[in-house]
Amino acid sequence: MIQSMTGYGSMVVAYKDKKIHVEIKSLNSKQLDLQARIAPLYREKEMEMRQMVAEALVRGKVDMSVWIEKDTGVDATPVNGALMENYYQQLKTIAQNTGIPEPQDWMYTLTRMPDVLTKTDVETLDDTEWAVVRQAVGDALRALVDFRCQEGAALQKKFEEKIDNISRLLAAIEPFEKGRVEKIKARIADGLQQIPGVEYDKNRMEQELIYYIEKLDISEEKQRLANHLKYFRETMDEPAGQGKKLGFIAQEMGREINTTGSKSNQAEMQNIVVRMKDELEQIKEQVLNAL
Repeated sequence: MIQSMTGYGSMVVAYKDKKIHVEIKSLNSKQLDLQARIAPLYREKEMEMRQMVAEALVRGKVDMSVWIEKDTGVDATPVNGALMENYYQQLKTIAQNTGIPEPQDWMYTLTRMPDVLTKTDVETLDDTEWAVVRQAVGDALRALVDFRCQEGAALQKKFEEKIDNISRLLAAIEPFEKGRVEKIKARIADGLQQIPGVEYDKNRMEQELIYYIEKLDISEEKQRLANHLKYFRETMDEPAGQGKKLGFIAQEMGREINTTGSKSNQAEMQNIVVRMKDELEQIKEQVLNAL
């Protein structure tokens, strides 16, 4: 079944005093184009996350974000009281020795001294937290793939509709194709009769007429186009990841339709060919979004 390259998946998990957010979006692209914004704590696992994305999504322009939301009360920067008191004593001594006035707002002054409000603890990633993050990334990817499947089902329905339309138009050509041989013969015969005093070999004219009609014959193009339509349907039912293949089949369909149009010397047939081209163009536009 077809999958779309458009998708969205997200997951939020709680771990200790924080929430871990994972958000992944994808659009169509010829190759896998992954942009990742990852919280500094998890950067050491970036390559592993990228590998998970590549295995799950295969292709597309992918934007992945992993960030941390912490409890502001728990995560408040601690005040270094001992250092603050040390600054206070030093400044008070300097003021007494030099006669410089003491600050009117001691708290304001001391909290702006170096390292008084500097967070010194370094957070490290342990195996338990990484397992939680990995699970969240996996869940977000599964949600995105589900989204792609839903979009793919809509794409497949659209393709089936367009293929049906082209098949009906192809069948609609046949009545005009049968009648045009007699019209060609009649037109040539009328043209010769309107030229006075012209004698011609009827056998030779029949030979030339057969050659001319054979050049305009579209039987092979019709058969090849019918085969391409059938192959397109069969490919849609194959496992996901056939988007490029569907694009190649659509190109071959376009060649047969164009050749049919160039051989069509009747307005009715050419009108049908134009409608077939319109249906095919809509397929080509949408097939770019198929995985």
